[in-house]
Amino acid sequence: MAEVSKIAVGLLQACRIGEGLEQALPNLRELVLTNNNLQELGDLDTLSTIKSLTFLSILRNPVTSKKHYRLYVIHKVPQVRVLDFQKVKLKERQEADRMFKGKRGAQLAKDITKKTKTFTPGAGLSGEKKKTGPSAPEVEAIKNAIANASTLAEVEKLKGMLQTGQIPGRDRKSGPTDEGEEEDMEEDPVTNGN
Repeated sequence: MAEVSKIAVGLLQACRIGEGLEQALPNLRELVLTNNNLQELGDLDTLSTIKSLTFLSILRNPVTSKKHYRLYVIHKVPQVRVLDFQKVKLKERQEADRMFKGKRGAQLAKDITKKTKTFTPGAGLSGEKKKTGPSAPEVEAIKNAIANASTLAEVEKLKGMLQTGQIPGRDRKSGPTDEGEEEDMEEDPVTNGN
């Protein structure tokens, strides 16, 4: 693969460019990524490591509609001589240098670049683990409610509660059914009526 100098990858819906291309394809001079799904300017940063890359096309990708797209690519991948089938002019190089020079330029580059968040096979999961489902006390309440259910009607009621996201005993301390409460409510009006 070290001898490959041209690659055309189109209509594959590629959404990011893998890292390490400079090692796998050290002689890559032409890269055509037309008609894919590259979305963010930061996703193009890895191209800067391919020092032999002189011809690059990213036409018909969402990233091309980003503000400062062309100047950003010229700045980040200065070895490119032809971008999107148009020769990179000296005037564009100078404008890119001015735009991304100094602290203001570094801040602009930081502000406009972000990377697409995609899953990388074999990569670890992010540190942010969003716990879903019931908590340990809620699981215990569910187990108790199931263990205390004595009729099919009680089991069906539990099933209905759980399917709607209700946890038995969460709002009230009663058992798995409301029958006891209904009986109490029926008795209360009678005793209150005396």
